[in-house]
Amino acid sequence: MFCEQCEQTASGDGCHQFGACGKSPQVNAVQDLLVHCLRGLSAIALTAKANQIDTHEVDVFTCEALFATMTNVNFSVSHCEAYTRQAIALRTDLRAQVEALRSETEWPAIASFTPSFDASLAEQGEEVALKFLSQVGEDAVDIFSLKLTVLYGIKGAASYTFHAYELGQEDEQVYQFVHEALNALNDESLTLADWVDLALKVGEINLRSMELLDTGHTQAYGHPVPTSVPLNPRPGKAILVSGHDIRQLEAILKQTAGTEITVYTHGELLPAHGYPLLKATYPHLYGHYGTAWQNQTKDFLRFPGAIIVTTNCLMPPHDTYSDKLFTVGPVGYPQLSFLPASDTGIPDYAPAIAKALALPGFTEEAPPRSVTVGFAHNAVLGVAETVVNAVKQGQIRHFFLVGGCDGAKPGRSYYTEFVEKVPADCVVLTLACGKFRFFDQDLGKVAGLPRLMDLGQCNDAYSAIQIAIALANAFAVDINELPLSMILSWYEQKAVAVLLTLLHLGIKNIRLGPTLPAFISPNVFKLLSTHYQLQAITTPERDLAACLC
Repeated sequence: MFCEQCEQTASGDGCHQFGACGKSPQVNAVQDLLVHCLRGLSAIALTAKANQIDTHEVDVFTCEALFATMTNVNFSVSHCEAYTRQAIALRTDLRAQVEALRSETEWPAIASFTPSFDASLAEQGEEVALKFLSQVGEDAVDIFSLKLTVLYGIKGAASYTFHAYELGQEDEQVYQFVHEALNALNDESLTLADWVDLALKVGEINLRSMELLDTGHTQAYGHPVPTSVPLNPRPGKAILVSGHDIRQLEAILKQTAGTEITVYTHGELLPAHGYPLLKATYPHLYGHYGTAWQNQTKDFLRFPGAIIVTTNCLMPPHDTYSDKLFTVGPVGYPQLSFLPASDTGIPDYAPAIAKALALPGFTEEAPPRSVTVGFAHNAVLGVAETVVNAVKQGQIRHFFLVGGCDGAKPGRSYYTEFVEKVPADCVVLTLACGKFRFFDQDLGKVAGLPRLMDLGQCNDAYSAIQIAIALANAFAVDINELPLSMILSWYEQKAVAVLLTLLHLGIKNIRLGPTLPAFISPNVFKLLSTHYQLQAITTPERDLAACLC
């Protein structure tokens, strides 16, 4: 196998024997086969769109299937095979519709590729994955690097697009570009400059995807408000919901209403507590349990109820708790209980509810602990005048956005140390699971405002962007002239998409870590460093001094 799409890659350069995430070579190869089939499907989808043929089912499926190939989402060969079969079936149907209008249509070879489901899909996946390396010429390495950047970025954007679709928010231009990006991977004539433009276009489209998801969340559940969330469990039966999918969380809350089950969030679902309509409607959404995804083997083992994983990040489960673990949507793992969706996209959660009722739940009170969430763009901009005045009066010297993905490799203590060393006249904004390194620290207040503000999930980078734009407008300066520094951590493909969005917006001087992406070639990184001053993190002391100088 060869995989370098996440930060955890072996030796910092790629996984060759087995995925550091736990993904087997067989799963990796079948996912490569699925992506190859999606590239062929996209070639036909674009022609269908040009002929005003309805492609909505294909659009949504493509986003969900790409989501399933992301790091720590699906580890099941059978699930990936099912997606591949569906891709071929949809392609066959769509191709027939096009040919009914234009019988003379010529298709690229990839649009006719059909794997043999009677032979090894893994072997076929290995064969088609090598076609990414067919580029020749002096720019070959850098073009390959940017191809991977586009592919990984579009996977992240597709995941946000799928979540937005679940909430009734869609944009044809996003679906169009997802297909254009996948189809571009089939084009060997594109130059290095073309691939740079495509990578930045991924960032532009991802901004739109995050905007759609923000609209979906806020229309359904209200704008987040600062909310105290208990970290101490309470006695009673319990279900833990992990991942990012707030619509599925709501479905679980609906189906557990009246059962005396307490529902807890885990990982990136912590910000769900800040949505006022969700909290008001479902009082049994009580607290948060555990920290970041890489600690789930300990968190899940100790949790005395059923556990439902709605999206990434799933780690290979231990036998000690796998019988109480359920997956939904694009998430899968061999031998785990998978709850299929109905026509509405919502599973019947009865098996998980029954498991929760059969398990002991929490039996003792725990000492009170809490954190505050809900500082999304509407909440922060509601006190924008206070913020602007505090900066003008010298009460707030600087803002630091310290967020992104958490992970298991050494070096991430940097982010905890950085936040601890931030001066008392500075504010720390945070988002995504990277915050679990320091989310429960009391940093106090400055100018009457909390010094630590949780903006939400990784997709709530949209909130951070809106806050930065509003402050830049208030001070009548370019966004890069604000007293704002971005100190980001990355792990998987959503983070790649967010980084490309920031670069699309022209944001400079981003510090990225704990390591640089293995798929970024030295020349591509040099280009990003030259144009955007993108740089690797060093030490908390050195980076703080550079930001505050």
